[in-house]
Parts: sequence; structure tokens; C-alpha cells
Amino acid sequence: MIDAFLIALQTILTGTHLLYLSGGVLLGLAIGIFPGLGGIAGLSLLLPFLFGMEPVSALAMLIGLVAVIPTSDTFTSVLMGIPGSSGSQATVLDGFPMAKKGQAARALSAAFSASLFGGLFGALVLTLFVLIARPVILAFGSAELFMLTLLGLSMVGVLAGNSLVKGLSACGIGLLFGSIGGAPATGEYRMSFDNNYLMDGIPLVVVGLGIFAIPEIIDLLRQNRPIAEASKLGSGWVEGVTDLVRNKWLAIRCAVIGCIVGALPGLGGSVVDWIAYGHAVQTSKDKSEFGKGDVRGVIAPESSNNAKEGGGLIPTLLFGIPGSGSMAVFLGGMVLIGLEPGPAMVSTDLDITYTIVWSLAMANVIGAGACLILSKWVAKLTTIPYALMAPFMIMVICFAAFQATRDLGDLMALLGIGLLGILMKRFGWPRPAFLIGFVLAGGMETYLYQAVQFDGWGFLLKPGVIIIGIMTAVSIYFATRHASNSDTNNESDDTNGADDFDNADGSATKNFESNEKDKLVQASAKTQYSIRPQVVFATAVCLTFAYGLYDSLQQSFLGGVFTAGLSALMLILSGTVLYKLVTHKPDDPVNFDNEIVAGYKGDQSVASLMHYIYWLVGLILGCFVLGYLISISLFFIAFLVLKARTSFIKTASLTMSAVLFLSVLSHVMVLDLPRGLLQDLVQLPWPIG
Repeated sequence: MIDAFLIALQTILTGTHLLYLSGGVLLGLAIGIFPGLGGIAGLSLLLPFLFGMEPVSALAMLIGLVAVIPTSDTFTSVLMGIPGSSGSQATVLDGFPMAKKGQAARALSAAFSASLFGGLFGALVLTLFVLIARPVILAFGSAELFMLTLLGLSMVGVLAGNSLVKGLSACGIGLLFGSIGGAPATGEYRMSFDNNYLMDGIPLVVVGLGIFAIPEIIDLLRQNRPIAEASKLGSGWVEGVTDLVRNKWLAIRCAVIGCIVGALPGLGGSVVDWIAYGHAVQTSKDKSEFGKGDVRGVIAPESSNNAKEGGGLIPTLLFGIPGSGSMAVFLGGMVLIGLEPGPAMVSTDLDITYTIVWSLAMANVIGAGACLILSKWVAKLTTIPYALMAPFMIMVICFAAFQATRDLGDLMALLGIGLLGILMKRFGWPRPAFLIGFVLAGGMETYLYQAVQFDGWGFLLKPGVIIIGIMTAVSIYFATRHASNSDTNNESDDTNGADDFDNADGSATKNFESNEKDKLVQASAKTQYSIRPQVVFATAVCLTFAYGLYDSLQQSFLGGVFTAGLSALMLILSGTVLYKLVTHKPDDPVNFDNEIVAGYKGDQSVASLMHYIYWLVGLILGCFVLGYLISISLFFIAFLVLKARTSFIKTASLTMSAVLFLSVLSHVMVLDLPRGLLQDLVQLPWPIG
């Protein structure tokens, strides 16, 4: 162990490691600054560039990016009022009001200080856990790992969404999509439709970008407005650090919450900030300023958000089970560079584990310092209309997706998964559950196959398996009770939430009483409008599982047993969702799903959802015909002129900048740009050839 300790210390102090770590931090800063990307999309963008890299260097970049995104996404939450990622939603409640009061510098300083503290705390917890849990981890075999994966998936389903059956069904969709291609046990092709692209399965890069980045970008575009009106930060940089010291016990408690939540698969960044924020409100004597610009509302979620990365690495590194969506992509990145998560990380690869832990701590220090230095320049980006940023983000996303397999099918898959992500977000199906299910599908089936091969079905009687099985059953039981209680109390919770932040003068209660009848009428109309598309989507999910069951019956026993059992179970759960939607009465309170689609029917200032999907369809079809570089050039010109309404000179300069960036990037990194029919028929010069 001492040898591993010294090797890790020597590794992190080398110039090469520090260089790649800093590169990952800078990339994470860039990703976090752009709203709509976040950690999952950022990691997915990085994965294609890791091919051929030395493992420790590639790992340094991954850790640098993972560590700093929960810090850098604070910029958009505080300055723009837009969550930079799912883990920075709660920061908006008090960070943005502080910015509007002229206290943006204080809010950012408190957030960065809390993020640094949380990141270091998470690294410390991870170090201690590795030392304590090593003997237990080494005792895990294939059977125990399979059951642990099942426990993780059960927690994903019951904790990632507001509806139990939706959470489990979303997880099942991910598992089924992750099973596309060759079966681990027999190599039989499943659900491939004799398509060469699908025979190898859908790449993780494409899934990560499609399920998260595309929906966020389209949602921000639909708002059709500038992000912010001013870029002044004001004073208060020192005061923000003082705020952290003054509320140090709150930061410590929230960091502990972050570590615990991060270590539980399925919670992760999507809820940890809300849990910490709720804890801060509940434990504070004076609650009057929460939601109006209380610095405690910034410190609590930010300290927990960064600490959760250390906690999330515990199941990811030691058991191969990602604790969040970003950890799911990180797990895929580790496999990509030749590192196998699991018990080996505390035995033969213990030095790599310590390298990861200390790299995480260093990345937090570098990231927090860089954020403080760059704050003034980043603030100026908030005045740029999102319509000007979106084309650049779409360009990079499509380029990164294509690098997954260098096949135009990558772009088609990106569009399909992106559309799925949009619909899941609109209808309240948890996307992190889908992504974690997708990542765990291969490992879960492999563990099951190995357990059956080694011990037969008698592996279910092993003591470790029984213990984990009981934990899984208890988890599902309590989650079921919680879900039923949430459905019963959902309406009162909504009104209580308004009371917490607005009842200082009694106006919230008065407004609710006077407008109660109008709200019921509006809710009924909204439900009538929105239930139909939800029914169609739920029906499509049921048909997908039905086809998965049919396809599994065409395979051998070992090739189809996993997908058959999965599809049969999920057909029941998704059928329950469909039944509830079909039998939902328009006059009933909307308790089943708190993300009922509003439809934006009466808002003429917001473009329709399909409008931007057509733009993406046009871009991808253009890639098939004209090639990527020509298509993205035409996309830039059309989008900037028609949507951003820029001048001819500005349009030309932005388009040329994008083309130059892509050309230089592909040339320096020896990466291919998608070719179309035009390049196959006509010999064209570089770079359009």
C-alpha cells in the first residue's frame, strides 16, 4: 500500500500529469460556462479525443473535467439565472437574485469557495473509504457484483424521478438500448434490424450528447431571448469567502450530504443540491430571505454539489456502478482508456485509485482559482443572445458524436437519441436513470452470465447475494411508500413551497385563495391539452419493450434471457404508466406527473418544439449529401440570418470562424470530418474534400 501511495504521489507531481489535468480543468470551465451542456455532455465531448492517449494522461483530463464543471456551471446559475447543469438548479434560487441586487461578486465568491471546500472534503472521504472498505471490496465476486448492480438500478429508478414506475421504466429503456448489438455470452445480434451500425451497439458518446445536450440547447433556444441584460459583478469578493467561514458548519453538513448522496447510485447531481438547499432552509432560524438572495442558499448547494463527485467515485471506481449521469460517462471513459473499474482498483491498480483521488483535489484547487480569475470576462458573455451561441454548440456536439465510430450513422443516432431525450424531459421521464441503465446494461448482463456459469442459479443463495437482495427489496419498499405519499401530498407541497419563500407579507396565501378557482380551470385545460402526447409517448415505450421481448425470443437462451426478462418486467411497468395516463380524468388534480407538458399554446414568443428539430434534421441530411463542413457552413448562415437576425458581415465572420476552428482542429488532431455524397462523386480540395 505504501508503494502505491508513493507511486501516485510521484505521478501527480509530474509536469505531464499537471499539464493534462490543467487541460481538463480548462475544458471543464469552457463546458460549464456554456449553459445547456453540463458535465454529462462535457465528458461525452471529451471521450472521442481520448483514443490512443496514455491512460494516466487521459485519466488526468477526465478528472480535471469532472471536478471543475460543478464549479464553473455556477456562472450561468448566478449571472444568467439558467442552471448550467442539473446539479446547479438550486443555486439559481438565491444566486440570481443576489446578482440582480448587485452582489454577483459576493455570490460567485461564496459559491467558488464552497465548491473548493466541498471538492476537497469529497476527496478526503474517498481516500478514507478506500482504506476502510478494501477488505470488503476484495470479497466481492460476479454474483455479488450483479446484485449490487441490481441494487444500484433499483435506486436509480425509485429516486431519479417523481413517479416510481416512470423512474423504473426510464431505467429499463436505458438497459434495453444498452443491450442493442452483440450478446456478451453468445455474440448474437439483438435488435439490430440487420443494420451494420447497430450491430456494434450505440456509442456512449452519442447517447450522452443526445439525451442531455440536445434537449437543453433546444429548450434555451425556445426562450428566444438574451441571457442577461448587464455584465457588472459589483464588489464583495472577500465578503463571499467570509460568508463561507461564517457558515462553516452548514458547509460541512452539506458536504457530508453530498458525499452520501453521491455514493448512492441514482441520486447524484440531479437532487443533491435540492436536498442540501432544503436542509439549509429547515435548519435556519431566519428563513425570510431564502429565495430572495440569501448567501446560505448558495453555499449549501455548491458545497454539496462538489462533494458529491468524491462520493460518486466510490461506487464508480470500486464497484463499477456509476453514482450519477456524469459518473456513468466517466465509467465509460475509464473503460475506453483500458482501466477496469471494480475490485482491481483496490488491489493491483491501487496506485491509480490514489492518483484519481489526489487529482480530484488538485483539480478543485486549480478550478476554483481559475473561476475567480476569469469571472469578469465570463460575465460579459451573459449579454450574448443564446441564438448566437447555439450554432457553435451544435457544431461541436455533432463533430464529437461523429468521432465515436466515424460513421454518418452517429449523426442519425444523435438525432434519434436527442429526440428521445427531448420527449423524456418534456414528459417527466428521468434521463439520468436512462443513461445509467444504458451504461450498466453490458456489465450487468456479463455479471449475470458469469455468476450462472460459475455457480448456476444457486448463486442466489450465497450470503452476500441474499444480504444485497434484502437491501434492494427494502429500498424499493420504502421508495414505494414515499412515492405514494408524494402523490397524496403533491398539491399541498406546491402551495407550501410558495409559502416558504413568499409568505413574509402574507401575499402568497392571499393570492392563492383569490385565484384558486382560476388555477383549477387552467390546470384542467392544460391537462386536456398535454395528456394526449404523453399517451402517445407511453404507447411508443410499451411497443419498444414488446419488440424487445419478441426479439429476445428469437435468440438462444443465453443470448436472450437478459433482454427477455427485462422486456417482460418493463412491459408491465410501462403499461402501468400508460394505464394511468389513459384513465386520468381531466378534472382531477395533476398529481401523477409534475412535468405535464404545457404546450406553450398561448405563448406566441416561443417557437414550437418541432421547429428546432427540423433545423437539426436539415443539418444532418445536409451532412449525408454535402458533407459536414459545407453543411455546417450553410447551417450557420441560415440560422444566424433567420433566427439570430445578424448582419451579413457578422454572419460571414462567425461562419468563417467556425469553419476555421473545425478545419484546424481536425487537421491538428488527425480527425475526420463526415463525408457526403458530394465528396464521393467529386474530388474537392481540403478542407471541404
